[in-house]
Amino acid sequence: MFVLSGFADEISADLKVQLDVLGDLGIGHLELRGVWGKNVLELGDDEITTVKSELDGRGIKVSAIASPIGKIGIEDPFGPHLDDFLRAMELAEFFQCNYIRMFSFFVPEGRADEYRSQVMERLAALLAQAEGRPVILLHENERHIYGDIPRRCLDIFETLNSPQLRMTFDPANFVMCGVRPFSEGYDMLKDYIRYVHIKDGLMADRRVVPAGKGDGQVRELLAALQERGFDGYLSLEPHLATAGRFGGFSGPQLFEVATNALRELLQEIDV
Repeated sequence: MFVLSGFADEISADLKVQLDVLGDLGIGHLELRGVWGKNVLELGDDEITTVKSELDGRGIKVSAIASPIGKIGIEDPFGPHLDDFLRAMELAEFFQCNYIRMFSFFVPEGRADEYRSQVMERLAALLAQAEGRPVILLHENERHIYGDIPRRCLDIFETLNSPQLRMTFDPANFVMCGVRPFSEGYDMLKDYIRYVHIKDGLMADRRVVPAGKGDGQVRELLAALQERGFDGYLSLEPHLATAGRFGGFSGPQLFEVATNALRELLQEIDV
């Protein structure tokens, strides 16, 4: 069964506005990345207690901690980043969600394979810290990281071979790498897909567009997942107003446009 979620910080930096819009749209989960202009890992204990109280009061749950773990250069210091990862696990447990979104480190363009061993060592270190804790790391394909194309994503999953490492499949991010997501990536990665980011993009100019309006083959992806019996989250990450290396923004109206586009696709495949 598909469950809708979304990056509520694409609506507004203000938590109450985020929750108002999610409520109006009938979305009962959010992927927690930012509140009050802060990344989730920057929130103090008092702040996360306030967030949880607001969420509980609205009946909205956290689908994943949208951490920036792995979104540093492969040669950047790793120790402080490991501390951030420990905080991400604490937050996942505090918000009673199993999933932590993460990445596989920025590598010099055109030289990803040269850094393979360093990437695997760092990812293995993260998994070692996660062992025995009730969390699953969701690797998101992202342009310019090691796992930005299907072949290298598969390499990560097969090499590390951990039930605590699965995939967030992001169609638009594959498009930004010149990959047709469904045709070139789905069959290779389908056994690892646990979570999907809903955004679409155009190959020609790398512009992000609502689901179904670009080259992301989102409809084909959803139909295949439905046929396979996928039971997980479709998380709206529209990036319709701005898109950057560490996030994007849409605003309330464009977030609604993105939500409606997704629901239209779901209706087309009889969900």
